[in-house]
Parts: sequence; structure tokens; C-alpha cells
Amino acid sequence: MALLAQQIPRWLNSIKLSSSVTATQLRKCFPRAGKTLLPGFFAQPQLSSDDCFLRSGFKTYRTSSVWNSSQSTNSSGQEINCAQSTLLPSVNEPSQKSQKIPSFDSELSLEGLDDLPPLSPLQPISEEEAIQIIADPPLPPSSFTLRDYVDHSETLKKLVLLGVDLSKIEKHPDAANLLLRLDFEKDIKQILLFLKDLGIEDNQLGTFLTKNYAIFSEDLENLKTRVAYLLSKNFSKVDIAQMVRNAPFLLSFSVERLDNRLGFFQKELELSVKKTRDLVIHLPRLLTGSLEPVKENMKVYRLELGFKRNEIQHMITKIPKMLTANKRKVTETFDYVHNVMCVPHHIIVKFPQVFNSRLFKVKERHLFLAYLGRAQYDPAKPNYISLDKLVSVPDEIFCEEMAKASVQDFEKFLKTL
Repeated sequence: MALLAQQIPRWLNSIKLSSSVTATQLRKCFPRAGKTLLPGFFAQPQLSSDDCFLRSGFKTYRTSSVWNSSQSTNSSGQEINCAQSTLLPSVNEPSQKSQKIPSFDSELSLEGLDDLPPLSPLQPISEEEAIQIIADPPLPPSSFTLRDYVDHSETLKKLVLLGVDLSKIEKHPDAANLLLRLDFEKDIKQILLFLKDLGIEDNQLGTFLTKNYAIFSEDLENLKTRVAYLLSKNFSKVDIAQMVRNAPFLLSFSVERLDNRLGFFQKELELSVKKTRDLVIHLPRLLTGSLEPVKENMKVYRLELGFKRNEIQHMITKIPKMLTANKRKVTETFDYVHNVMCVPHHIIVKFPQVFNSRLFKVKERHLFLAYLGRAQYDPAKPNYISLDKLVSVPDEIFCEEMAKASVQDFEKFLKTL
């Protein structure tokens, strides 16, 4: 209470210095106890100093142009000194007559009120006011899901609007902690602008960031350096954007790593610079994935399946996925096409799409053609069936142009298998 009592003379002094409110006007502005403030409301008489401040506090002004404060003095008669010894009226003085409410426009300058000290955060409030306070839910100290933090984090909110799937990111605790520490304006916005400038569209950002959220921990200058390296190797900006979309982790690898990968494929496959560039454009995961499947498949094609080096070069430049294909699937497909369908190596080399197709589909169509007596895959003989069309065309075209039968006949045959 002593603190509040000390603030009153400073407040009165600030108004005095504004030359807008005189001591006489102050007496008019503060109604005495028992006087009518508004119709139906009366000030409380016989209040001690402590009761007065605890129940109401000291209110500076209200925008409704009504001064609604009750002032009191100590029971001991302690005086409150102002710049010119102006005293506040005591609440114990008898009421005389209704007080007229002053107008802000006529008797008080708003410039003087601007200098008033702010209300103290320690000022007591009533129980009714306390009940009306709505507190925000507390931030959970720990959680298994990022959903609990979205309402508290502007960064997470904006990432969700971009289409980022937080349910996939939260499976990695380190990634979740990273996103919660980032500031959208300082840490994320510049990366998004970089990706947009690179060629990533708005509707592609969500998918990209869901897979490579770690790009936010990369230095922007390093990212620009890696793009500049690819440009120096004659990759166009369109090519780089396509590679980044298909292999989101591409820009997370250093220039040395990218250079070593390009050198490996050029040397191991004995490809020209242009063919090496075309290879990684069509399958950029070759630059980011493990090299072990690639090395293993190269041995399989050369040692187990019996293809020559130039034949392997031809096949992988047409179907780059052959380098990362499942070893078991590759050997089973070759065994059926070469040993059951009796297709020689040089024809398989011309149509490597057979390694990229489903084996059960090849079996169904070959068996139907064999049933009709039309399973002939030698281009030098009549009624030749192309391996490419055998594995790529829909059932309607296969039945009409190759089997010379109806789709219903083909479906009935499949039921007998």
C-alpha cells in the first residue's frame, strides 16, 4: 500500500505540469464518498485506506469519459504531498450533493494522460475479474507427437500450411527437436526461397520437406555451392530441379561426394561424360544411395547372366533402374525369359524393359501365346512378338494385335492356371 501511496503524488504532479488540470478541477473529478456517480451507483463510504485500494485499486482513466475512482487517506491522517501540496479529499468527509461528471474534451488534456505511469502488474484484482481470466494451456514438457506443439509454434503452423507431414517427421526425435528450435523467419524462410528459385513448385515443397527436413540445418552458402558445381558439369537448371525433386537428399551431399559419384559411374561403366550425365538425370538416386547394390548387380549381369560390358552399358542407359534392381528379381526374370521363352541375349539387350516389368505378367501372356501357338520371339521369323510390346501394352491391345483373341478368352485361360 505504501508503494501505491507513493505513486499518487507523482501522478498528480504529471497532470499538474501538463497545465490542463488545476487543483480545483481535480477536486471536481474525484467524488466524495456517498455521492452519486451514475444513476443507480453510489460510492462506498467509510472505507479504510487498505480496503479502498484492495477492492478497487487506483484507476487512471477510462475511455467512457467517466472518472470512477474513490480516493482515501490513512486513518492516522498521513498527508500526501504533491508539487503544490494538493491534498486528495478524504473518504470520511460527509457527502454534500451530487457531483457533476467532468468531460474529457473540456477539462482534461489527453497529452497529460499520456504521461501517466502504467498500472503495476502486482495490483490486486477482485475475485470476479480473476474468474474472467483465461490462461493459455501450458506447453507440454515432453510428448510423443508434434501435434501437441503446433498451437504453440508458428514454425510448425506454417510448415503444416506448406503441406509438410509432421506425423512422418515426428518418428525421428532429433528431427522433431530441430523443428521446434527453428525460427521460421530466420532459419526456414531463406531455404524456402532458395528452393523456389531452384524450381521447386509450391505444391511440391511439402513432399520435399517431409523427406528432407534436415535441409534446414544446412548452410545456405553450401547449398548454393553444390548447385553451382552441378551447373559447372553442364547440368541445366531444369535438370537440377528434376533431380532434386526425385532425390530430395541430393543437395545434402558435399561437392566432393557428388564429384566422386559421377567419377565412379563414368569409370565403372566406361560411359562418356554425356551418357553419365543422362544416367544420373534419369535416376538421381544413384548419387545419394548406397553403391553396394550397384556393384552387386554389375557382377550379376556380367558373371551370372553372361552379358558383355557393352551390352550392360546399352541396357542401363535405357533402363537405369537395372543398376538398383533387386538381385533375385533380376535373376528370376532372366531365367524365365532366356531359358523358358528361349529368347537369346542379343534380343534381351534390345528390349531391357523386360527386367523392369512384373514377372507374373510375362508368364501369363507367354503361356497364353504358347497355348495359341503364337509364342514366337525371333524377329527373323513370321508372327514375331516383340518383347517390348509383350510387357508394356494393355490387355486389350495384347489380345487383339498379338494373341488374335478376345479379352474374355484370355481371362478364361487365366482361370485355368
